Parts: sequence; C-alpha cells; structure tokens
Amino acid sequence: MPEQTFIEIVQQQARNKPQALAYRCGERRWTFADIERDSNRIANTLAAMGIVAGDRVAALTKFHVPSLLLTLAAAKLGAVCMPVNWRLAPGEVRYIVDHGGAKLMLADRGFLPLVDRAGMPSLQQVVVTDGAHEGLPGFDAWFAEGAASFNAVAARPEDPLLQLYSSGTTGLPKGVVLSHAGLAYNCRLGVEVWGVTEASVIGNALPTFHIAGANMALFALYSGATGACYPDFDPAAYIDAIGQHGISHTFVVPAMILFMLQSPQVRQGDFRSLQLMAYGGSPISDRVLTDAMAAFGCGLMQVYGLTEIAGSATFLLPADHQVSGPKARLLRSAGQPIPGARIRVIDPATGQDLPDGQTGEVLIESPGNMIGYWRNPEATTAAFPEGRNANGGWFRSGDGGYLDGGYLYINDRIKDMIISGGENIYPAEIENTLMQHPDVADGAVIGVPDPTWGESVKACVVRRAGSSTSEREIIDWLRERLAHYKCPKSIDFVQALPRNPSGKLLKRILREPYWQGRARGVH
Repeated sequence: MPEQTFIEIVQQQARNKPQALAYRCGERRWTFADIERDSNRIANTLAAMGIVAGDRVAALTKFHVPSLLLTLAAAKLGAVCMPVNWRLAPGEVRYIVDHGGAKLMLADRGFLPLVDRAGMPSLQQVVVTDGAHEGLPGFDAWFAEGAASFNAVAARPEDPLLQLYSSGTTGLPKGVVLSHAGLAYNCRLGVEVWGVTEASVIGNALPTFHIAGANMALFALYSGATGACYPDFDPAAYIDAIGQHGISHTFVVPAMILFMLQSPQVRQGDFRSLQLMAYGGSPISDRVLTDAMAAFGCGLMQVYGLTEIAGSATFLLPADHQVSGPKARLLRSAGQPIPGARIRVIDPATGQDLPDGQTGEVLIESPGNMIGYWRNPEATTAAFPEGRNANGGWFRSGDGGYLDGGYLYINDRIKDMIISGGENIYPAEIENTLMQHPDVADGAVIGVPDPTWGESVKACVVRRAGSSTSEREIIDWLRERLAHYKCPKSIDFVQALPRNPSGKLLKRILREPYWQGRARGVH
C-alpha cells in the first residue's frame, strides 16, 4: 500500500469492503462502512462545537473502537487525539489534558471521578463512552445526529495523527506527536513481516494509550483484517478468546505471557488459529520465553521499540527463536533492525560510535520517528542531537545495549544501570537469571545506597505459592551463576511488584523508599 493517511485508508476500506467485519468488542460489531460513517458523524459533531485543525481532543477510555473513532474524526479536521492513561492520579490526568490543551474528553463512566473539569480549563465538553451520566451526554447519542458524510481536510502523511504521553519516569510526561506516515509504516511491517492478511484476526488486549495498543487498533484498519478488542486483560479469558474468536495474531507484553502461563486454563487452551504472538515492552526471562514457545505452539516474535519511534525498531523473527543449536544465543537478543530502520550504539558521554560487543546507548534512525515532543522543543532537540534527516534522524533511545553480528542486545535502560564500586551493572542480566530460580514467581533488581560502594544490588522477589525460600538461599544460588559483584547483597520479599497497565515494571516506585532523602534522583 503506498504512503497514505489514515483518512484515506478508512475511506478505501469502506469503499472496497464496506460490510466486512472491522472490529468486535464484546457483543458489539463494526463494519468498515460503520467506521467511516461514524467517524464522519463525530467529525461533524466536533466541527459544530468549534474544533479546528491543530486542536487536541482526549480519550480516557478502555474501549478501543471509540478511541479509534475519535482519532479518525479528529484527523478529518486536522485535529489530534490524545489517549490518556486511565491508571493515573487525577492530578496527572489534569496535567496531560492541560498540557495538550484538549477541548473535549471522551471518558468511561468509571473514570469520571478522574475528570475534574474545574481543574481542566481547556475542556469544553466531556462525553461518556458508555452512556449518558448526570447531565453528560453518552457517546453514541452525542454524535448520532451528525451527518454521515464529511469533507475531510487535505491531510498529508507527515501530519500528526496521535499524541501519546510518555510514562514520565524522568520527570513530567512528554507528549509524543506521531504522524500518519510513521504509524502507517509500522502497520505496513505487520503485513509484510507478520504475514497479516484480510482473513486475519488481530487480538488486542493492550490499552490505546500504549503505543502497542494504539498500533494494533490501527493495524486492523490498515490491513483490512478484523480487530478483536478486549478492554481488560484477564489471562484465562484471553486464552479462551484466542480459540473462540480465531485470533491469528496478537501482541502482548512479557507479564501477560507469564500470567497466561500461570493460568490453569493454558492447559485447555485452543491455539490452533494462533499464527504469531509478538511480544515486547519489557525484558523477558529465558524461562518464560521457552515455556511460551512450548505452550502456544505458534511463531513468537520479539519487538523492540519505543513510543517515540511509533513502535518498532527491531524484530527477532520466529526463525530465530530456537532453544538449541547455533541460533539459541539469539534468544537473548532483540533481533535485527526492521526494514527501513538503522541502529547505532554510541558512548553516551562522547557521542562516538562503539564497536560490536561494546555496550553504549542505542540510537535509532527510522521512518517511524516522532514529529517531536509537544510544546517541548528543547527535549525534541536533545532527542535528535545530530538533527533530522530524510529517514527520521537518529533518536537517542536512552537504552543501553550492544550490537553483535547485526543483532541488537539490550542490557537495560541507561538510567537503570547500577554503578557499584566503579562497576557498571545492568539489572536485566541479573533479573533474567533470577527468574530461572524455581521458587521465584517474579523479581526485579535495583540499586540502593551503599556507604562503601555508592550503590549495592538489591533484589525484590515474589515467592512462588507455597515456597519458603530464603534470602541466603537465593543469593547463594545466583553466586553460582553470575559474577559475585553482580549478585544481590540483599533481598526483600514482596507480595507483588509495581507495574503499569501494560505490565511494565515501575522501578521508580520500587526504588523510592530506599532513596528518600538521598541526593541521587529516583528516575
């Protein structure tokens, strides 16, 4: 498919296959004609309230299709949709809405307590996804009277489509502005590399404020496949859905794989339709990966990427997922650059390129690279220290890794690196080994203050049910497998590790109690 905007893509799908099933969510169904018609009606309704090109609208919803419809409708006006993380505190939601200057918010009824309009002066209208509530209009009724046709703006592929907010692990969240072209580029890879066709069913249980969830929703539209959407992830229910709905392709984060493997339902799951399970977003342990390969019986593909590059930088293809033989070592890699992208590794202090095998900061050049950070030119410039080029420019990822034979290996976030006695220690390496311990259900490694070494290594561990394993036993077990300086000096046993809705470990929260009152920032 040539370079197009998503306005053109939805029009084309509605014209070529109007009655084909585009999306399903619970009992609701939408054809491609429905998506085109409803997005037109919403665009007319937005125009009537004064939304114009350059404006922002916000979506605080678990429901993929309403968020997608608002995104398409806004794009037809030249406006931009901002999906908002519904797990945030009210003050954090208020910051994002105000920073974006959103004039309308689509919100689920359960999230209305988060919506303090008095604290969000830019908001002119709140619409409730799942029906009218206390004087606020319901979404379907709100746009029902809008005309079914709309004369969309003459958008260009390089124009903005989505504005997603970073997690704010190093300060206030930044608004990542992504273009039609960048998002379509990632969708095209799904067709060319993932093998998606119009007959495919794409399972999506990730939120649309997450780049993977947003991409998977757009992916169905781009490819003409059917999107099967699930507003909440329940491991047993998702296992059932794969068989019941004939899901052929899905994207999950490693925590979701772990939870499905831990569900008794996995032993009865019908995975015959499943062709590809892509995963990414956080490190995966060897044990979880090999168990997943055995349990699901489909191709697995690792995706490494970031919001700022519209999703993907590298793929570790199914052919490289081999537990034995010469390719087995590749399971620890993030794969090779996707078609059209390039990877470099530099010394973060000097900016000099590093040779194969030497760890530094990963830089990514890709057609998916963001337009920039909204209202933050300084951060945008810092993210592209060498400027922009025809292929998006070199983006500083903040990830530590190295190249070996064309494959990228990610060690950890540069900011998560532990410096103990002058040694650089990458928690991901220790965590991978820790997760192989038979009594460890979940674990994370952080640096904590040490009067002698500056920082020392600490593990936070969730024991498997029924286990009484001790701190000493786990440390001794790790010391048999890792260099001693990398091993934890102490272990805290916890009931659960803090994670965001997409399963990403929140190390900032994990570190905070240990660094209170200390000079070092908790990222």
